[in-house]
Amino acid sequence: MSAPRTTGFHHVAYACRDAEATRHFYADLMGMPLVHTEVKHEGDGFFRHLFFDTGDGSCIAFFEVSGMGEAPDYSTQISTGNGLPVWVNHVAFGADEDSTEAVRQRMTEEGIVPFMELDHGWCVSLYYMDPNGIMVEMCRDTTGFAVDPKEATARVTSTETTDHTTFVAPMDIAGL
Repeated sequence: MSAPRTTGFHHVAYACRDAEATRHFYADLMGMPLVHTEVKHEGDGFFRHLFFDTGDGSCIAFFEVSGMGEAPDYSTQISTGNGLPVWVNHVAFGADEDSTEAVRQRMTEEGIVPFMELDHGWCVSLYYMDPNGIMVEMCRDTTGFAVDPKEATARVTSTETTDHTTFVAPMDIAGL
């Protein structure tokens, strides 16, 4: 009998500086309805906590904070704000071809171009930057990747190249 485990994500939360810009990006452009917002006052400060339905019952959430102990210059950029290339920390949403193209069309209508588009061999990914500097990926499975826990564990300490991703459009990944 296997040990009890989680049932998946309920939500993942990030910081934002502009709740309305974040709402517009995720609800209007990405097509994820805003399903819940909480506001709490604490002394002279407050926060807003926004929840967007990602399509499977789980949510991506954002905190807009003011006077809650945050540094005045806090960064919402989860990669570059920590000295990493922008593509390291990102959020990938599963999508089919129709939903990916619908997002692409809505973004294009707003004048937003994809950050990059990659063919990983097992999926094709379209990337955008959200208003908080977080890279967001629309990940459309093609063949999917092989699920092999034993091999995956063996590669944890390996330096052998196994990623054969190609750019759908030319991109200098070192400059990102």
